[in-house]
Amino acid sequence: MGGTAVALPLAACGDGNGSPNTLRISYQQFGSGTIMRDYLRNVMESYSARHPEVTVELVPLVAAEEDYFTKTELMMSSARTAPNLVYEDTFILQSDVAAGYLRPLDEYVEGWDLWRHFYEPGKDAVTGQNGRVYAVPTHTDTRGLWYNMDLLEQAGIEVPWRPQTWADILDAMRTVKEALPDVIPINVYSGKPQGEKASMQGFEMLLYGTDDRLYDKESQTWVLGSQGFLDSLKFIRTIFSEELTPGLARALDPNLTDLVHNTWLPRGKLAVNLDGSWISSSWAEGGAAEWPEWPDVMDVAPMPTQDGSDPGMVSLAGGWSWAMPKLAGRPDLTWSFLEEMMSTENMARLAVSDNQVTIRSDVAEHPHYVGYSPTIDFFTDLVSRASYRPALAPYPQISAEIQAAMETVMTGQGTPEQAQAEYDAEVIEIVGRENTSEAS
Repeated sequence: MGGTAVALPLAACGDGNGSPNTLRISYQQFGSGTIMRDYLRNVMESYSARHPEVTVELVPLVAAEEDYFTKTELMMSSARTAPNLVYEDTFILQSDVAAGYLRPLDEYVEGWDLWRHFYEPGKDAVTGQNGRVYAVPTHTDTRGLWYNMDLLEQAGIEVPWRPQTWADILDAMRTVKEALPDVIPINVYSGKPQGEKASMQGFEMLLYGTDDRLYDKESQTWVLGSQGFLDSLKFIRTIFSEELTPGLARALDPNLTDLVHNTWLPRGKLAVNLDGSWISSSWAEGGAAEWPEWPDVMDVAPMPTQDGSDPGMVSLAGGWSWAMPKLAGRPDLTWSFLEEMMSTENMARLAVSDNQVTIRSDVAEHPHYVGYSPTIDFFTDLVSRASYRPALAPYPQISAEIQAAMETVMTGQGTPEQAQAEYDAEVIEIVGRENTSEAS
């Protein structure tokens, strides 16, 4: 459907779930940042100019990732609380589809002119195993090593820094610790409080640099007992046992992201951060931690594979999307607002303000987007070589077990071998032994 999707009088679209002319938009409020709120307010202003009879309410959820997903699912489970639109990480989407929370959107996207501009990986990320579309993707993202050039130079490390192996990273971080005792050498998100950041920005950035994976597509089984999984846990154990990371209390703080982005990096307290393409949005004008000098201080490097083997680098790609909860009413009215949100102009402006990597050809060509950030070309170049998490319903549960395994080794409560054995046992519980395979 195009812009004429709202065919009925607006008052006739209600179903008892709140005012018939009210839309509720739920999203994650990331710490002290206001980028999403400001973007939605701008959309509301332009939408209201044409639809003055419609009230749009924002429902920000200030929560760590795991808490956000839990709160969102609770809201979607009741017609009384379900928002009309919910902001969904694509990794949780398939789980919410399997739980019956989301409304298919095929009838809307098939007639939407802008849908042809979305790259296929973005469309795949929001398509269920039944082939139906359940959300509209907003952007993708990639990951790499952000590093402070000044700190590395002070430690005697040559810049630009391009580690070729995990050993190169460890050697450099040991050098930083020795030369700059007041500086945290590296941050790798780890443990249950960090949620999906730990799994994706931390563990999987290691695992996907080995010969092993979480899931074997050919046999359609979850892989157990792999050497790559064990080696990834050993790397985590090494950086924590050698105190190359933030202390445990900080590493297990759910608000660590805010501290890393808005305090440690701008103030030169952290040398290297394994993180995503978006983080410099905090340092832009109007951001949570304005830092106009950052392009002269920070640089980025690809995360190397374990031993430097091809392709020589690794990155995980993800992204977010907007979905319609099935129990919320007024889908046609909701779609008309979603169209406004997803216009080329609005998405180009959001990409620039939030340091996003677009998944749309129309946005990629927009003058606001082209060359908007010193690092956008680097992170955009990683997209074609990036790996993706298994887009399967059990993944969120398995991700939680990855975080538990990381926490076991980072705290020293168990060896990497013990943590892997516990992970394997939990995966069997989640998916059934018949859906697992032993690594060769």
